[in-house]
Amino acid sequence: MRPDFLALAAVAGASTLTPKVLPLIVRNPYLSTWLSDARGAPWEHWPMFYTGAHVGFSVMASVPETGKVYPLLGRPHDSLPRGHGRYEVGYPEYLGAAFDASTTNLTYQVSGRSPGHSVRLTLSFLSPITPSSTFRQSIPAAYLTIFVEGCLDVNIYTDVNGEWVTGNRGNVVKWEYEKHNRSKSSRPDAALKVFKVSRLHQQLFTEFADRAEWGTLYFTGPAEAHHQCGTSALLRKHFAEKGFLRNEVDTKFRRVMDQEPVFAFSRSFKFAGKQRASCHRKEESVTFTFALVQDPVVQFARAKGLTHMKPLWQSYIPHADDLIGYHYDDFHTAAALARNYSDSLALDAYNSGSQGYQDIAALSARQVLGATQFSGTPENPILFLKEISSNGNFQTVDVIFPAFPFFLYTNPKWLAYLLEPLLEHQLSGQYPNDYSMHDLGAHFPNATGHADGKDEYMPVEECGNMLIMGLALANALRYDTEPAFVRARVVDSAAALPSFPGWQGSADNYGIDAPSSLEAAGSSTGHKAAEKWLTRSYKLWEQWTGYLVRESLIPHNQLCTDDFAGWLANQTNLALKGIVGIRAMSEIADLVGKDEDAKRYRDIADEYIGKWQEYGISRDRTHAKLAYTWYGSWTTIYNLYADSLLCFHVTEGGESPTLGSLQGDGQKPIGGGDGKKEPFIPDEVYQMQSNWYHAVLQKYGLPLDSRHLYTKSDWEFFAAAVTGEKTRSEILTAVAGWVNETVVNRPFTDLYETEGNGNFPGNIRFMARPVVGGHFAFLALERACGGKAVEALRFLNDKPPAAIDVDRVLQEERHGAMAPNSEWDDL
Repeated sequence: MRPDFLALAAVAGASTLTPKVLPLIVRNPYLSTWLSDARGAPWEHWPMFYTGAHVGFSVMASVPETGKVYPLLGRPHDSLPRGHGRYEVGYPEYLGAAFDASTTNLTYQVSGRSPGHSVRLTLSFLSPITPSSTFRQSIPAAYLTIFVEGCLDVNIYTDVNGEWVTGNRGNVVKWEYEKHNRSKSSRPDAALKVFKVSRLHQQLFTEFADRAEWGTLYFTGPAEAHHQCGTSALLRKHFAEKGFLRNEVDTKFRRVMDQEPVFAFSRSFKFAGKQRASCHRKEESVTFTFALVQDPVVQFARAKGLTHMKPLWQSYIPHADDLIGYHYDDFHTAAALARNYSDSLALDAYNSGSQGYQDIAALSARQVLGATQFSGTPENPILFLKEISSNGNFQTVDVIFPAFPFFLYTNPKWLAYLLEPLLEHQLSGQYPNDYSMHDLGAHFPNATGHADGKDEYMPVEECGNMLIMGLALANALRYDTEPAFVRARVVDSAAALPSFPGWQGSADNYGIDAPSSLEAAGSSTGHKAAEKWLTRSYKLWEQWTGYLVRESLIPHNQLCTDDFAGWLANQTNLALKGIVGIRAMSEIADLVGKDEDAKRYRDIADEYIGKWQEYGISRDRTHAKLAYTWYGSWTTIYNLYADSLLCFHVTEGGESPTLGSLQGDGQKPIGGGDGKKEPFIPDEVYQMQSNWYHAVLQKYGLPLDSRHLYTKSDWEFFAAAVTGEKTRSEILTAVAGWVNETVVNRPFTDLYETEGNGNFPGNIRFMARPVVGGHFAFLALERACGGKAVEALRFLNDKPPAAIDVDRVLQEERHGAMAPNSEWDDL
């Protein structure tokens, strides 16, 4: 295979931040392998599952000329006795890591005896994000390509163990070795070598330490590679001595760590040639693939009853063996589509914020999709989501909500697929409460619902979330919000899919999504698609809005999405979400032709937002209080973001008016309106909060509220998106500094301390959660309302943030609250 070294070099130079952890192979909640302690050498620790648990995965290189063996990934050298006569364990020069949205590269250099004779090795891990091909995104597989460049002979070795298919080392694993024909060739020497590894006794829909206890790992290499399976220490020692494997298979099934069985490939590169005195550099590569095939993927309480859900890819390629061959041969196409997305994201993020923001967005992308599992059919796809690490809930509404800017930016259709199971389940009458459910099941992969109505109690939170996301998706269907990478085409080397009627019409012959009504943005067809989608669930939108009308203005004691902070009554930010949700319903009603409903909900929202300003803003109008009755407190009102995203801050002329009264009477999003000239939430509220965030910013970011110094990174980006340039830049710089310096050794946590060493707060350890999709808040906002959402906030850049003495302001607020006051007698 001829590597694209120009593309490789571009990726290698793309990132500048140095995260503590990097994604290696991240496709879904169970195929999730990461590089820990990524600021150090990759051979100092084993790769890990997102929880921090060890994953058996190693790569080594040997150079025959020197007799040296070099660990590149993991600790395979622990199996190699020191002082051996045939080899010497050495350590390569590590040139560092680089990453973009789909790729992580680890680069090394080793030298021969002669000066100038060396070889550069790059381990390139590709988990492709392909917005233009939902089929490809649904494939639970990723690539490792090892690029070799230089003038030395070098041998490569890689292995995996049974920890890929179980979280319990005491379980027995079984395996088989096969040769598969490739999709593009019938030649015997082009066959693929495949190890299939699984538990001996699988347990469907069961986890152990968050690892799936069902499914089969397909570890695949090319025909020219040597293969072997057997005891780890024996295989590694043999490779160190000989530089190749024996093409043998151990047939004794056993426990994961009982004479640890590993499944290995080796590949030799002959670069030295006969003229060893001079260095004529050569380039070559080898690709391996990793797939975790599960069928079924989850169980889901559908309208028709509890259903074992098939993987989406199976509608395109019915048999797993055929999928593995197609996926392997599709490397160049998948890489090109992923590169198209990565390049577009890099440019957009850089222009939106900074180099640091470019890296933060890239680092977040695979993590979002690493919590998802594609299912359904091509005609009716479903995207399932696990609430990674916090509690494992299934399809948690207030986890989808912080993640949804990623989907609005990347592919709005995928947001529809995420909301679909929540809508179907509740339309079927299986959930008894009149507010939106919190999740579809207590633990992934079991979406068995909550027929008793006793899911986690966040009624205002979830109703507001569903209404806001519902209108945001409808707007994406109506207007041209899709980025160019959704239209990306295949490369010349693409292979056609096998003919199968299950997918035809939903994709072209190369697996690229076909145009549909969901994609007819900016046209009458797009408007009809939005109307049709909203009409189907109008009963739920109306039901949830009724609850918000009763309960959101003055929320009783309850949880919001930040449940780790505890129950609280009269939450200012939570009330704002509910009120924006009511305002969203007025637009939903207008879209489906319910004019009376539209006017009624608009009037209620206008009334409530005026009262909210009276109740929730401090007496001196410098900041929003954490709760209406908590004087001397403050909060990040990240729910202000939805006001701008849904175009409520855009007036008829496309810009916000000049600063005026704190009592604005609102404006419809683009595409309709009743002619009002003022935005729904006045400019002063935006300016007030932008100034306040500047004043309370800490070393590593913007604290969530006045109770603690910890923050939520998703909400930081929601909040920063609707501030002035200076405040926004300061928040970005602080978060980028945290990425570079935090001691947290887990995939991108969204909850961390803004001071000290940026660690987890106490015993709360969030990691690898899809909520980092909130880091795309800037990008989604820039695409909203035909670009006018951002234009409507330009007034925030007219002057620098006001100077605020935070301690004095809060102290005066507390002192004023001690005076006799009947303001809250009704609460």
